[in-house]
Amino acid sequence: MSEQFQAYQVGKNEEGQRCVLTQLDDSDLMEGDVTVRVEYTTLNYKDGLALTGRSPIIRKFPLTPGIDFSGTVLESEHADFKAGDQVILNGFGVGEAHSGGYAQKARVSGDWLVPVPDGLDTRRAMAIGTAGYTAMLCVLALEGHGIKPDAGDILVTGAAGGVGSVAVAVLSKLGYRVVASTGRLQETEFLQGLGAAEVVDRAGFSEPARPLGREVWAGAIDVAGGNTLANVLSQIKRGGAAAICGLAESMNLPTSVAPFILRGIAMYGIDSVMAPIPLRKQAWQRLASDLDFKLLDELSFDLDFADLPQAGADILDGKIRGRAIVKVP
Repeated sequence: MSEQFQAYQVGKNEEGQRCVLTQLDDSDLMEGDVTVRVEYTTLNYKDGLALTGRSPIIRKFPLTPGIDFSGTVLESEHADFKAGDQVILNGFGVGEAHSGGYAQKARVSGDWLVPVPDGLDTRRAMAIGTAGYTAMLCVLALEGHGIKPDAGDILVTGAAGGVGSVAVAVLSKLGYRVVASTGRLQETEFLQGLGAAEVVDRAGFSEPARPLGREVWAGAIDVAGGNTLANVLSQIKRGGAAAICGLAESMNLPTSVAPFILRGIAMYGIDSVMAPIPLRKQAWQRLASDLDFKLLDELSFDLDFADLPQAGADILDGKIRGRAIVKVP
């Protein structure tokens, strides 16, 4: 018997894109070999774009948004999962081309799922969400480059947002001295509570960058792009690296090859959407061991499922701090 469930659906007509909360049934589920009872989801910048239609994130209509979720397997034809398993999903086009986490049920490919690691539960998994998982991929990239805590300061841009806040918390727990850049200096106390040794105004990175600036940062995690990233790259110390994962300021990068060939720096692009499963498992296992759950609880807040459409606009307008946990009713 087909079971009805609640879901947000984004549709499109001559008047534009519209998101509504509706009732679906199992026949509306998309293709996949694992059906999941969604327990928690969250709110990411991409979700804000999908909910509001400000950017053409959704590529198939109608579609349920939500680029990540956690929950319990109801049915599985996949060899790696069985009913009762707790799982996490991030990316793979879910919430963009395949219906995602803003529903009570989802059917997806088992090849996209990661087991909830020991030490985490489905709620905390979404307190971390795609933003926190992306932050850990950035940390792994800096570690893989050989940057250790004694190398010097690590800059985190967009530090009060989802990626930035988790990056600050993880890096500080690992012993790095973290400098947090933000346009919301009223969040200084919040960022210091996460472990930031120093908080700086993002305005200092907004002007056009010189090819080479003063060597300041051993490494950086950047979510902004644009002039911010260009300035950051010009200030990376010899042999250092930046992990880049966002374009909140701009998709453009107005810089030169100077810091790369004169200081031997590296820039790592972080693809959280299509990252291979072994890397995903490593990132989630490290989050379970290297993220202070007390800090995670402090940087998280509960967002009602019914408030997701308004929250989608708020995250785009820079009004969301930290990580939103959405319990699916």
